[in-house]
Parts: sequence; structure tokens; C-alpha cells
Amino acid sequence: MTTTTLAVLVPLLPFLGAAAGLLLGRRVPGLVRPLAVLPTFAAFVLAVVVAVDQGGGKAIDAATRLTPTGSVPIELALHLDGFAVLVAVLVGLVATCVQLYSTGYLRDDPRYTSYAALVSLFTSAMLLVVYSGDLMVLLVGWEVMGICSYFLVGHYWETPEARAASLKAFLVTKLGDVPFLIGLFALATDAGTFRITGVVQAALTGGIGHPTLIALLLLAGVAGKSAQFPLHTWLPDAMAGPTPVSALIHAATMVAAGIYFVARLLPLFAASAAAMTVLAVMAAITMVGSGLAALAQDDIKRVLAYSTIGQLGYLSGALAVGDRGAAVFHLLSHGAFKALLFLAAGVVIHAAGTNSLTAMSRMGGLAKRIPDAYWTMTVALLALAAIPPFAGFFSKEAVLSAAEHTALGESQVAPAGAGWTVLIAGLVTALLTAAYAMRLWLLAFRGRGADAPAHGKQPVVMNAVLWVLAIPSIGFGLTAGYLGDWFDGRALTPAVTTAVLSTGVALVGGLVTYAAWRHTSALAPRTPMGAVAAHPEGDGGQVEEEAIASHTEVYGSIASAPDPADPGRLLLGPLHRHAATGFHLDAVYSALFVRPVLAAAGLVRFLDREVVETYVRGASAAPNWLGRAVRRAQNGNVQSYLSALLAGSLVLAAAVVVVANVTAGS
Repeated sequence: MTTTTLAVLVPLLPFLGAAAGLLLGRRVPGLVRPLAVLPTFAAFVLAVVVAVDQGGGKAIDAATRLTPTGSVPIELALHLDGFAVLVAVLVGLVATCVQLYSTGYLRDDPRYTSYAALVSLFTSAMLLVVYSGDLMVLLVGWEVMGICSYFLVGHYWETPEARAASLKAFLVTKLGDVPFLIGLFALATDAGTFRITGVVQAALTGGIGHPTLIALLLLAGVAGKSAQFPLHTWLPDAMAGPTPVSALIHAATMVAAGIYFVARLLPLFAASAAAMTVLAVMAAITMVGSGLAALAQDDIKRVLAYSTIGQLGYLSGALAVGDRGAAVFHLLSHGAFKALLFLAAGVVIHAAGTNSLTAMSRMGGLAKRIPDAYWTMTVALLALAAIPPFAGFFSKEAVLSAAEHTALGESQVAPAGAGWTVLIAGLVTALLTAAYAMRLWLLAFRGRGADAPAHGKQPVVMNAVLWVLAIPSIGFGLTAGYLGDWFDGRALTPAVTTAVLSTGVALVGGLVTYAAWRHTSALAPRTPMGAVAAHPEGDGGQVEEEAIASHTEVYGSIASAPDPADPGRLLLGPLHRHAATGFHLDAVYSALFVRPVLAAAGLVRFLDREVVETYVRGASAAPNWLGRAVRRAQNGNVQSYLSALLAGSLVLAAAVVVVANVTAGS
């Protein structure tokens, strides 16, 4: 089979698995798990074969016309370059791990069939985005991921948190998708094609007439899909969904799609210095703001959510300085250790016996009870903090090195100001990342909360998946010197200056946080977990579902209570309460958009009920009254008719006499 044929099968197999799971899953329950895991695993294997065949060499293109559309054709096209084949391998690996993990985590979930099918469809849509060579076909995968995220985030739809989170994720991303779609049409109009290779060639030769406008429109969609400021607020709330879904969204799908899109069309964005500057500023605000917010969260999954937003800021920053190789390298590295972090957090949630909104300050005694999660999550946190020799060090250093080159005027792609913006924000974020990573590790595994009731051992498959993802989290960065062919021939080896700076600030952040924790722990009494109800032994998904429903009742008061043993409060000081709420962006959006829309809706309802309906009721009442009057005259009584005729004749006679007298008098 040819490479292009294999590439077609990569997104097709998970799609067929999703369709078969929905059609046969309820009739033949024994097929649900094989149909969830095997097609995704087969797609992963084929993605590896395609990557080996492509070998980082010349891009492989294939296309067929779908249907005549007028002046701008739409084609089912594949574009397989080094970036595409490696990202597809990441998607296949993470999706396979998530499906395997879910067989244990959600083994007793009554809606596992639809869940597994949606995860497969989600995977298929992302693979379509990765391999697609046509913007309209890419848009199909882009939008399918949006609807899949809506259903998966709202998997526990019985709870108000899940319903609100799924709706918010859908609406916020659609807010960005509207200008994104307009930008795609404008881009195709200028370039004369939807083919990505044609668009890139037009951008390189100056064939795009409105590069700044188009780039800014497209960035709105990227900000929504990849949770960048100011459209990032949906991602922390999306933690109300099952933990494996969080791993899939944060590591390999959805939020990675926007970054990958910019990487594919980077020459278009580079054609506008204004667009690159906007992207750099957006990345800087996203990085620093999310780092501060993560340091103030008490919920373990919300810490990881803000961490994802910050790491996506690094990716946007790499693109803002014109280095898509560094961006995709960090995308791959981040995908491995962030999937590991979320899946390990799922084990922590199960062991803590609380809920998906687990308060870290109430945890205790977990390191010995879940050693697999403890050691693998430690590895992932070291990778997140960019401590050498873990994967995050090499990939984050590639981003900072690229920013340094641009800041020193050594790049012809992006302005020097963008380089300085990304470099400074990146170093500050490295400090914050190490701080909240250390804080998470200390509170989750060395915390002084009361031991939670036991919930049985985790299924073997869950722990096995953690160790599988630990391998790339440890060793992927060491391949940096061998992946140049896949990354436009750019060497991704660390530079001395940025390596020393980034590692130094990371160590400072971690050590200061540890010192603050020791100080606060010495002053704080042992914190009870409060009214933690013991759930029966079972899988993590069932525990999570039950506990989410009782979160407000059980944890509402204690989750917001100040905890003197939290180093984040000491480090942030008066900024803590603002950072804990995401700097009140939801309140700002509510005041600027939600309330005016609700007020306008109230006005429309008033006008509809009091004005329009009054007019309609009046318009119907007048003919009704007239009909009643006419009906009285048509009662079928001959005497009444003769009396009316006589009365009418007398009236007419009187009128004639009056008129005659008036005429004679004049």
C-alpha cells in the first residue's frame, strides 16, 4: 500500500470505530471496548508507518476534486510533511492511551458506549486536521472537534457544572470561529485556492492582498480553539468532564489544533508584522496570566488546565518569533507529559475519593497509596518545569532560544519587539511554572490533609498507561539532535544562554515555593478534609460522577476557606484572590456581553408580549366584534327583518323630507 493510502486510513479507522461502536455497542456490549481501542491503536501504528515512510524528507501531496464549486475549488487533499506526520503520531499515541485508560476509569459508566465513540470521533477529526491539505476539509475536522468537546465535557450532564462547562466551551470557541470562517473565505479569495500549499506560495510571493486583516481574523479562531487570551476562559471550566477527556483535549486534540493551524500557515502570518506582534503580545499575556492563576488554584485539574494555557502560550510565542520547528517540538513534548499529568491526576482523584474538582489542600497520605501515579506524575511535573534532562527542558529551551535570536535581530521573519516580548514573558513563566508544579507536588503528595477513605486499587491498565507516557516524558527531548529533518532542518539543541537562564529561574521558582511551604506548614495545624463522604469501591469515573453532584453541598464552604499551609497564598499575597478567579475575566465578560444580551432579550420579550401581541389581539378582536354585530342581524326571524325594513324606510323618508325642506328654504 502506498503512503497516501495508509495516510487516508489513519483518520478513517477511528471514524469507522466510532460509527461501529454507536451502531453495535448496545446490541453487543462485548464489542464496545475492542471497537474503542483497536481502531485507534491501528491508526497509531499506521501513523508511525507513514512517519517512517515520509522520513522528514520532501512533503507528500495528493488531492482529488470533491465537487465543482465555482472559481475556488474544494479538494480532498493530503499534505504530509515532517510536522504533520509527527503530530499524527502524537495524536494516535495519546488517543490510544486515553481509550485504554478509560476502559478501567469508566468501566461501570452507563454511557461508556457513547463516550468511547465520541473519543474515537474526536481523534478522527484531529487526524483529519493534521493530514488535510485543503482548508475547507480542515474546517470540517475543526468543527467536528468542537461538537465532540461539547458532548464529552458535558458527559456528566446531570450536574449543573458539566452542563454549564460544555455550553461555555461551545459558545466561546464558536465566538472565535465566526471571524475564523470569514478569514478563511477572504484568504481563499485572495489566494484563489483553498489548498494550503497554494496559500503558502501566495503568501511567500506577496499574492495575499490583505495579510494583516486575514491573519487577525484567523487568530480569533485560533485564540478560541487553543484557549489563548482573551478566549481562554472555557478551558478551566471544562475540567467538569471526565479526566481522560481532559487529557485528550489538553494533550493532542482541540487546543493543539489552533497552534498547528498557525504553524501550517506561518508564512501568511509572517507577511504581517502587525499580526506577529499581536500574536506575541497575546502569547505573553497568556503565559504570565495563566502562570499566576495556576499558582492560586486549589483544584488539581484547574492547576493543570491553567498550565496547559501557559504552555500553549509558549507555542504561540514560538510562532510569533517565526520558528514553527520549536513550536511543533514543544507541542509534541507537551502532549506527552500533559497527557501523563491528567491521567495521573485521575488516579489521584480516585485515591482521594473526592471529585473531579479535588482540593489539593485537603489531600494526605497519597504518595504511599498510589506509587505509580506518584512517580510518573513527579516525572511529568519535572518535564513541565523544564528541568533537564526531561523532555520539557529541551522543547521549552528551543522556544526561548528562538525568541532570543529574534530579539537580537537575527530573524528576518518577525520583528525584534516580538522576540523580546516572548523571551521576557517566557522566562517569567518558567519561574511561575516551576513554582506551581512544586506546589502541586507538595500539596498532592506531601500535604497535611486527613487521609481520604480507601476506594480499592486502580485497574492495572490505568497504571500501565502512566508508565507508557512516562517514557517520552523522560526521553523525547534527547531526540532533539536527530529530528532536524522533520523540523525544516533546524537544529533543536539547547543554547547556553537561554538554557542557563531558564533552568536557573525554574530552580529558583521551585526552591522558593518549597521554602514557603515549609514556612506555612510549620505554622499551620493539620487540615481536616471536612465532610468527605466515603464512596463504595468502584472505578474512578463513577466516584467522580457521584462526587461532582455533591460538590456544592459538601465542599462549597470549605473549598473557599483560606488554608494557611498553602504556599501560593504566601507567594502571591494580595494578588491571590484575583488570580484564583482568573483575574475576574468571567465577571468582565458577564458585564460586557452577557448582561447586555440578557437585557436586550428582556426588551425584545417585552416588546413581543406587550406591543406585538397587543396589536395582534386587537387586530383579531375588531373583526370578532363586527362579526358578532352582523350575526345578530342574521337571526332568521322574518318579523325582525320586516321591522328593520320598515324602520329603515321611515329613516330614509325622514331624511328625504329634511333634505327637501333645506333645499326649498335655500
